[in-house]
Amino acid sequence: MVPTVGLAVGRGTGPELADVFDRVLTTLGNASSVPIGITRSPRLYHSYFSLKAEAEGVEEVGLLTKQDADHYEQFCRDRARAGTTAIFRTAINAQSLYLVRTRLQAVKVDLIADRDTSLLLVRDAAQGFYTGENRHDAGVVHRTMTFSKEITEKVVLTALRQAQRYWPGEQVGPLVMAYKFHLLDGALGEWVADIAARHGVDIRLAQPDTVNRNLIEHGLPARSVVIGANEWADIMHVVLLDRLGSERQENRCTENVHLHPDVNGLVEYQTVHGSADDLEGLGTVNPTATIRAAAAIAERHAGCTGAIERTEKALTFLADQDVRTPDLGGRCSTTDVVAAVVELLEEPAFDGRRAAPVEA
Repeated sequence: MVPTVGLAVGRGTGPELADVFDRVLTTLGNASSVPIGITRSPRLYHSYFSLKAEAEGVEEVGLLTKQDADHYEQFCRDRARAGTTAIFRTAINAQSLYLVRTRLQAVKVDLIADRDTSLLLVRDAAQGFYTGENRHDAGVVHRTMTFSKEITEKVVLTALRQAQRYWPGEQVGPLVMAYKFHLLDGALGEWVADIAARHGVDIRLAQPDTVNRNLIEHGLPARSVVIGANEWADIMHVVLLDRLGSERQENRCTENVHLHPDVNGLVEYQTVHGSADDLEGLGTVNPTATIRAAAAIAERHAGCTGAIERTEKALTFLADQDVRTPDLGGRCSTTDVVAAVVELLEEPAFDGRRAAPVEA
């Protein structure tokens, strides 16, 4: 059976990056003699800026937002029903996206590591202050959202499973939850205590500012797991990347794991950077995160063994050759970088050292 991957494309630089994804995924599949099918959503989803440019007034913004969310949710459900386990999505309008994440109970997972330590950051995107619906009165926006014990437990168990995936057989450090829990009348604290007791897990619920202070003063123990309320984790993600000396966010992709029973097992991959509408059509958008997403999907969902390692070696080799886009200090176009990566991935003997210098 041919493995099939979903592809959802937003505006801005989305179409350019979708082409990058298609080309790199196909190259990796061919290199492993694995044909990979791609099912593309027929809708081109709005970015925030395309939405503002097209819609006339708040009411139409809300309508188009809902239409995008409804369509993308159905695309995810249809793909899961067809047996697809991975979707690559370029950036779309955040409000549409979070409506879908709430409905499909998504958490975002990212392993941030350096040579000395590593942090598994799990962002609770299924509940909280980024989720919910808007209602408008004159000069007022009413936004409602929910927290639930059921979702909280799902998020905790997902964090533990992901920790075992990344550190199999190893002792995981304490699981820290960074939430503004004082706003919830003590309910979250009671839920977490019960979840910890029933599953035999050491969970430390803390205010976000306390977690920040501890990170600054004490650093991270090895194999740390932090579950973050989405609004805190959104802000802290780039800070943690910088603190741990990892790649800048424009180069990274992350996984969104869906927990709803209807789509359980469906993983959405995305670039960390946004839609970059200001770069649309210029041919200079950084393709690194998209290339990495293609490699991750090829290896984890299509059986292309070694795809991640080969791709990382290609990216490292090209960075040493100064084959990079302007945002990284280079002078190459998106097409230049992708063509150079594909050329290396097509070399059966490429091991990160023996290839001739690439001209781009």
